[in-house]
Amino acid sequence: MNAPAPPGSLTARAGAIHAAYLAGDEQRLGDLVDLLTPVLWHTARAQGAGAATAEDAVQTAWLRLVEYGTKMNEPAAVLGWMVTTVKRECWRQVRRERRTTGLDTAPEPRDCVAAADAEVILAEKQRVLWQHVQELTPRCRELLRVIAFSDRADYTQLAQALGMPVGSIGPTRGRCLGKLRTSLTADPRWEQ
Repeated sequence: MNAPAPPGSLTARAGAIHAAYLAGDEQRLGDLVDLLTPVLWHTARAQGAGAATAEDAVQTAWLRLVEYGTKMNEPAAVLGWMVTTVKRECWRQVRRERRTTGLDTAPEPRDCVAAADAEVILAEKQRVLWQHVQELTPRCRELLRVIAFSDRADYTQLAQALGMPVGSIGPTRGRCLGKLRTSLTADPRWEQ
């Protein structure tokens, strides 16, 4: 069994909302959609899905949650379950698209090599970035993650969720980004 999620984390909040939904408060599903859709969208796009495929994958994941989510023994597992569902749906749709487009549209081998090189470089940049994000304070990490995965962050809801005054979100975000920028600039792996 996994360790419980830290209180106030995205996993814990999603689990609490899902538990309320499973207990019969059907309106909480809308809260869960609002909370997790930005993360699910990011997950789909990270799989290389185009906008339409990502939209379909996220929509399918929500439909599957409504169909099968009541069978979930651990409501706190809802975030991981949804992320896994979105990834699998993206992969399924990409395979289907490849079958329907045929071999005529297969990329040239040199294009695959260039794409693989770019993917390796991007993966290394992301690894370095997240390593530096992990070195920030927990408050900075949570604030930056929530803002990064939201299309347009509602500062009132954000302030309530993080236990911060609304007026301090912008300055705190600026300080956190400044610390991250300074840390990344000092790391030679970031400049390669």
